[in-house]
Amino acid sequence: MEGNWLFAFGLTLFAGLSTGLGSLVVFFKKKPGLRLLSVGLGFSSGVMIFVSLVELLPQGAAEMSRGLGEGLGNWAAHGCFFAGILFSALIDRLVPEPSNPHEAVSQESLLRAAGQGPVTGEIKQASLARVGMMSALAIAIHNFPEGMATFVAGMTDASLGISIAVAVAIHNIPEGIAVAVPVYFATGQRGKAATQSFLSGLAEPLGALVVFALLSPWINATVVGALLALVGGVMVFISFDELLPTAREYSRGHEVIVGLVGGMAIMAVSLLLL
Repeated sequence: MEGNWLFAFGLTLFAGLSTGLGSLVVFFKKKPGLRLLSVGLGFSSGVMIFVSLVELLPQGAAEMSRGLGEGLGNWAAHGCFFAGILFSALIDRLVPEPSNPHEAVSQESLLRAAGQGPVTGEIKQASLARVGMMSALAIAIHNFPEGMATFVAGMTDASLGISIAVAVAIHNIPEGIAVAVPVYFATGQRGKAATQSFLSGLAEPLGALVVFALLSPWINATVVGALLALVGGVMVFISFDELLPTAREYSRGHEVIVGLVGGMAIMAVSLLLL
């Protein structure tokens, strides 16, 4: 595992910087593909839910059983799984609702950013600038545990780390939109909107660095198992609280369930082939 830290950090950096891809919406000149976005978010949630319940939690329980014994290890792993859910819920609770990235960007806002709709006089520049900054801060807070998750997965298993990094990268795109849209309307500067969106994603590699700096000297089977189970809980919460509701916001039919099942199926096949 020690030799994989650079690879794991690279995956985390890739996932974090993908937040900036959402900022590209302010450069669009035609209507964004909202239905495709819905499928992508459903796919990402399918990957995260499946890998959390089928791979991360069982593997975490197996690792903790090696260090604590089968009975205590299984109980401890499941406790860590739900602790991950509670941890994510606490972070979500501490973020003010108006700037919470879990609130989907409306289709109207996307169309405005794409130049397909008018900006009404009710939209005030100062208010939008504040929303953009608060959104960037909120997303950075949410991205921190995601960075920890991607890093730990990459350190444990390369293929698992890649799958999680891709899933996180997909779901980071609408978070980038949540930052870029208000900043663009407040300043009229596409470059500034894109920059703030990219910077908000740097919390993910920061989370990876914190894990490596604080935990690497004490890495053992019990710690690895606890982190895997904790990460599984974080990803399940993100999927049900953020990805699926956002996907439904952009869906017109069954795009969400198609993406969800597709993500699970592809993740299942990839695990079976390994």
